[in-house]
Amino acid sequence: MNLVDRIENYWSKRSDDFFDLRIEELKSDKRQLWQDEIIANLPDKEHLKILDVGCGPGFFSVILSSLGHDVIGIDLTESMIQKADEIADILDYDIDFRVMNAQELDFDDEEFDVVISRNLTWTLPDIEKAYKEWYRVLKKDGVLLNFDADYGKVSLKEEMKSLGEEHSHNMMDSSLVKECDDIKQELEISKRRRPMWDEKFLQEIGFESCKIDCEISGRVYKIKDDFYNPTPMFKVCAIKSR
Repeated sequence: MNLVDRIENYWSKRSDDFFDLRIEELKSDKRQLWQDEIIANLPDKEHLKILDVGCGPGFFSVILSSLGHDVIGIDLTESMIQKADEIADILDYDIDFRVMNAQELDFDDEEFDVVISRNLTWTLPDIEKAYKEWYRVLKKDGVLLNFDADYGKVSLKEEMKSLGEEHSHNMMDSSLVKECDDIKQELEISKRRRPMWDEKFLQEIGFESCKIDCEISGRVYKIKDDFYNPTPMFKVCAIKSR
């Protein structure tokens, strides 16, 4: 099985757990905390066309749709898209979810005001190709908003030891934990120093006003609840100026 297929297979096996977790997260105070983080970086327009890349079960897509924006959510994993559709139906949101590779977007040039992602880029076999694609589909003055962490430097097996017994990661089968750590070792992005590498590369391909925020975990993950993420997250906000 090649690396892309392994990644897709891994996330397919986690889709049921992610469905339950995102339903609960949307009911929790985390929804407002993440909404505040997003709104602070959106262009000053009432109605935006937004691409949620690696949307999973649609957490960001639901938040953005509730704010009145036109959202398309994409994910490589068909089962994640099925869960996203289910959540949107349960919560009565009309969101366009599609199975699609984040590195090969089936969209026209300059189609979106915003490209947004959470906890995706650490999983991509070719992050450079992905960033170039995201740049391509952004309109002039469009915003790239990427929330991620340097997960490649962290062993999931070791990380789980610091989490409570009820945390979602501790519900994972040991074979899935091992597969996650094995996949990380094969990804080029795991060898990069992030988010400094991200900032440098985005500037090289044409993004300007690239800002890095490494304090987001202190705002979103103040308490060790079921949604707690022990790996410090960062935010990359970049503007396409040409």
